[in-house]
Amino acid sequence: MRAVVFENGRVRVVRRPRPRPVETEARIKVLWAGICATDLELLSGYHDFSGIPGHEFVGEVVQAAGRPDLTGRRVVAEINAGCGQCPDCRAGDARQCLQRKALGIRGWDGAFAEEIAAPLANLHLVPPEVTDEEAVFTEPLAAALRIAEQIHLTPGLKAAVLGDGKLGLLTALTLKVFLPDLVLWGRRPERLALARDQGVAVGLVPAGISPAGLAEMAGTFDLVIEATGRVDGLDFALALVRPRGTVAAKTTLRSPSRIDLADLVVREIRLTGSRCGRFEPALGFLKEKRIRVSPLIEARYPLADFPRALEHARRPGAGKVLIRVGGGD
Repeated sequence: MRAVVFENGRVRVVRRPRPRPVETEARIKVLWAGICATDLELLSGYHDFSGIPGHEFVGEVVQAAGRPDLTGRRVVAEINAGCGQCPDCRAGDARQCLQRKALGIRGWDGAFAEEIAAPLANLHLVPPEVTDEEAVFTEPLAAALRIAEQIHLTPGLKAAVLGDGKLGLLTALTLKVFLPDLVLWGRRPERLALARDQGVAVGLVPAGISPAGLAEMAGTFDLVIEATGRVDGLDFALALVRPRGTVAAKTTLRSPSRIDLADLVVREIRLTGSRCGRFEPALGFLKEKRIRVSPLIEARYPLADFPRALEHARRPGAGKVLIRVGGGD
């Protein structure tokens, strides 16, 4: 089968053997996959990654010895494959299993390939009301909804999302359901327009402004969600949060961020990391059309053109780039 391989900062489309799943796994024909910021960081050395990337995808089950009823069904897959033995895994939540693998990120071949193996426990059926392209957004939409798992969201909460990239946009569009007065702050008018078209209030961050300058202009918020994809993103988030407020950090970068710990302590700021969410609510959002994800798609490429698709995804301010995978030997 054809597969994309990242190795030593290089990307190639190569031939690889098809996966051979064990009884607790399924073999899945990948239909569509999406490029996200984490994939770009993996190519730059995040997690010392080498192998087949890709974790946002929808596919069709080809083989599932332990669940023959899944054969031919469309599925998406949660990315965390746990050990199955630790307390978290036994409770049905492998997201923080210390021995976990992550599809397309750590220790498990990903979805930029014609086929992928995935644990049966990770699979979720795609409702017929959800198109293939929409289903690709399940994983990042679940990540956006993770905020609602971690923080009690009430309509009166004054909240801001920092960052108009793919995750920032999706987070703002999703959380507006809970926080109608939420404001999305970003640097690109054309990206902010995508959110404004779906009823999200937006604010333009002027070029060269400092964190303190933005706080003076925008005021402060009870909750700030940092999704900038920038090393200085936390500086801006901490500047915008009120004393005893909460900052939720979404950015994952190879380079570490630095924060003013004294300011965090003195103003009693709650800082929480926010990663993977549950797929059931995300699929529900897509099924019920509570969010329109199609306007976020900027380009579609076949798997054979993956290097060109990757360059497109690297452009500053690029929207979601999808990969049409399909069959082939």
